[in-house]
Amino acid sequence: MGRGKVELKRIEKPNTRQVTFTKRRNGLLKKAFELSLLCDADVALIVFSSTGRLSEYSSQE
Repeated sequence: MGRGKVELKRIEKPNTRQVTFTKRRNGLLKKAFELSLLCDADVALIVFSSTGRLSEYSSQE
C-alpha cells in the first residue's frame, strides 16, 4: 500500500520553512549525485533559497 497524496502549500512560519528547505535541498543534492553516479549522466542543479542564496551541484568539475 502506497502513501496518500499530501496537499502542498506554502509553509507560513519562516523558521520552519527554512528548516524544511534545508532538509529537502540536501535530499535533492543527494539524488542528483546518485543519478550522475548510477547512470553516468551529466547533472547540473541550481537552487535559490527564498533569501536569494545559491546552492549548486554539477557532476563535472
